[in-house]
Amino acid sequence: MNLGKRLALFVIGLIAALNACAFDPFTVKDIRVEGIQRVEAGTVFSYLPVKVGDTMTDEKASQAIRSLFATGFFKDVSVEVDNGVLIILIQERPSVAQIEINGAKEFNKTDLQKGLKSMGLAEGQIFDRGLLDKAEQELKRQYVSRGRYANQITTTATPLERNRVAVRIDIVEGDVAKIRQISIIGNTLFKESDLLAIFKLRTPGLLTWYTKDDQYSKQKLAGDIEALKSYYLDRGYLEFNVDSTQVSITPDRKDVYISIGVTEGPQFSVSNVNLAGEMLIPKEDALKLVQLKAGDIFSRAKLTESTKAISDRLGNDGYAFANVNAVPDINREKRTVSFTLFVDPGRRVYVRRINVAGNTKTRDEVIRREMRQLEGGWYSADKITKSKQRVDRLGYFTDVSVETPSVSGTTDQVDINMSVVEKPTGNIMLGAGYGSTEGVVFSGGVSQQNVFGTGNFLGVQVNTSKLNTIYSLSFTQPYWTVDGVSRGFDIYKRNMDPSAIGAGLYRTKTLGANGRLGVPFTDIDNLGLGLGYEETSITTFVDSPARMQAYVTTFGQTNTTIPATLSWSRDTRDSAIYTTSGGTQRSWLETGVPGGTLRYYKAGYQNQRFFPLSKTFTLYLNGDIGYGAGLDGRPLPFFKNYYLGGVSSVRGFTTSSIGPKYTDGSAIGGTKKLMGNAELLFPVPGMSGDKSVRLSAFVDSGMVGEEYKFSELRASAGLGVTWVSPFGPIKISVANAFRSQIGDTKQKFQFTFGQQF
Repeated sequence: MNLGKRLALFVIGLIAALNACAFDPFTVKDIRVEGIQRVEAGTVFSYLPVKVGDTMTDEKASQAIRSLFATGFFKDVSVEVDNGVLIILIQERPSVAQIEINGAKEFNKTDLQKGLKSMGLAEGQIFDRGLLDKAEQELKRQYVSRGRYANQITTTATPLERNRVAVRIDIVEGDVAKIRQISIIGNTLFKESDLLAIFKLRTPGLLTWYTKDDQYSKQKLAGDIEALKSYYLDRGYLEFNVDSTQVSITPDRKDVYISIGVTEGPQFSVSNVNLAGEMLIPKEDALKLVQLKAGDIFSRAKLTESTKAISDRLGNDGYAFANVNAVPDINREKRTVSFTLFVDPGRRVYVRRINVAGNTKTRDEVIRREMRQLEGGWYSADKITKSKQRVDRLGYFTDVSVETPSVSGTTDQVDINMSVVEKPTGNIMLGAGYGSTEGVVFSGGVSQQNVFGTGNFLGVQVNTSKLNTIYSLSFTQPYWTVDGVSRGFDIYKRNMDPSAIGAGLYRTKTLGANGRLGVPFTDIDNLGLGLGYEETSITTFVDSPARMQAYVTTFGQTNTTIPATLSWSRDTRDSAIYTTSGGTQRSWLETGVPGGTLRYYKAGYQNQRFFPLSKTFTLYLNGDIGYGAGLDGRPLPFFKNYYLGGVSSVRGFTTSSIGPKYTDGSAIGGTKKLMGNAELLFPVPGMSGDKSVRLSAFVDSGMVGEEYKFSELRASAGLGVTWVSPFGPIKISVANAFRSQIGDTKQKFQFTFGQQF
């Protein structure tokens, strides 16, 4: 028993001894309670150890007083006797009539009141001065954690009638203390500015008003010191040490100064790396996984990655708890270090059960059919990683996490706990842009990627401008069969009216439909098959371009096409939510088969790749090439031409405006397309942990025409931002076309906005 409890019992016993009058034992004829105001008499009787008819003694009187004090309802309790009547005299503790909080801006008052209530301080509760003092100290601590070191909090309790009190909390928050200087003492090998660049804490800057990184935090400082250690250890300074850390605040509590003393030590190189322990894989294969070689500068990051790679390799064979420890042998005279990697594979384990949590809308089967690790099978780290990536790529979740806890009471079983955080998968997409020829361009659509939680896609798209009007309905069932064969269809209508913008006196109307099948032949490869039907009508005028009139003369005003498609795609992205590595590839062929009046073919290949340059920066490269031609000695229909320009291809140019032009200035398009994009992706400075927003600096280029001519390449550069906002996804780009041709129409600012539901 601690000292506080002993003291409390002593005080209670002393009070009981003073208040309990010594009397001879007697039979209780009646019990009367005096002094109660709010507490019911029945409550008092329930705590008494004596009842009418019992024999009352000094011991029972003391016990009664202790029991009533223990309730916390009473400030004073005494016992009297009058002709066999036991009289309980009590004085109740005051209750809280109201709580008033003044001056709080940093915290919501409602949240503060909830916090006080959780501590037992609320209207109607018994007032305890100790709780009020505790609340005062907690509030001060919370303000200090927000960098408000000069806060002043005053609490008062004013007595009211009927044994009540009014609690008042007056808060003077004070100014937020800012970090004015961070100093590193003892560094000679690296510039202080380079070292401070890796810190999260920093002095006030452009975005620190939002990130709060200019406010001192013990946790952030600990993370920065660990980052500083990693910086040196990854560069060979094995004996680097942080000797001291001092944080001081000015007397006015407005400025914080941080000083870090370090000892850098010498740089070490690796002399040798050996393997020891129980090797269940060929030693040569294990050594290939070791990134540190003899003669290399020591790097803790490479050493950690090496041990992890060996553990993961063993994990693919079922050894989920494989452990690889690196034991160093330091030679300070030669400034070298050798390592022995001791391998302990542990027991081989299998997966007992796969549990899915967090999917409130998506059905379990939609997630489970993406799993490559099966229940009852040997544990495989690679299959679990692939399972996570496949669930991630569904696009239904903002976060996917996997844990593999061992099964209690066993040594050879684990469970897989997959937790997902669902996001709205319906979109109402709105887009707008402005061009010198088309004017304002609007686009929109409604789609649901996960209809009723089945994983099926249903979408309706509308794109309308003076030039183009497009309506489409699409449906895709990704798991038509249990083997993952997908099916889908598209119905669409496209109207094109260049005459509306004075770009060409002709009109086209296309009505079409097609069906699709997707056949997976590996976890990352998919074969696509499609067959459709299109009917296109062309309206020309007396002053229509000669090329249009010649086309109608050759093919007629109305044409039918039966397009057949064959495609192959591969997806190796590490995440569809926040891609940093891997990529996608796609090649395709479309041809007009016999049965339609138009015969042609088109083929293309696209390759998108993501390269992680660091934890912050990712390089995105995209290449896209297309080729088309007519069959049976006829040209490729002009409405099957390739077009470039716009937010989804070459930014900085109006949609579909790149390439050869008619005499009236309208774009012809081309039978050949070449496009490339290079984009540096990075988080908003100070918001590296936020995956909802991403900035980019990009360079786009591309050309369309009848031949591949690099001289016809257009190019632009600019900045972009992608933000998965609470209102929906937003994409914004500002681009400057630095390589263009006479007659090109440019569009510097472009954006799309979507409302999710």
